[in-house]
Amino acid sequence: MKGHHRLKVWKRSVDYVVEIYNLTKRFPVAEQYGLNSQMRRAALSIASNIAEGAGRNSRKEFRQFLSIAQGSVAELETQLIIAERLGYCTNIGGFLTELDEISKMIIGLKKKV
Repeated sequence: MKGHHRLKVWKRSVDYVVEIYNLTKRFPVAEQYGLNSQMRRAALSIASNIAEGAGRNSRKEFRQFLSIAQGSVAELETQLIIAERLGYCTNIGGFLTELDEISKMIIGLKKKV
């Protein structure tokens, strides 16, 4: 399956990366290489693995990359909760809701592939 640009879940996950970058800009400087970096990498991993999987030669490989993206969803959810508990951000409900929607889209796409 080629053409990740046409996948709604890829587009939505790219938009989500921007939201996470904007959120983490406000984190303490001491977290630049800690939670800040981890959250950005997890968000990037979601979109990147969808794209990489779509660019692979088989459905099996695509499903594997979607599974990796799904793991990054769980990782980022955990990091958002930790960031809120540490007081680095508040009202993460919207971030968690969007992440849940992306997760559902990944699961749906994986079933179709």
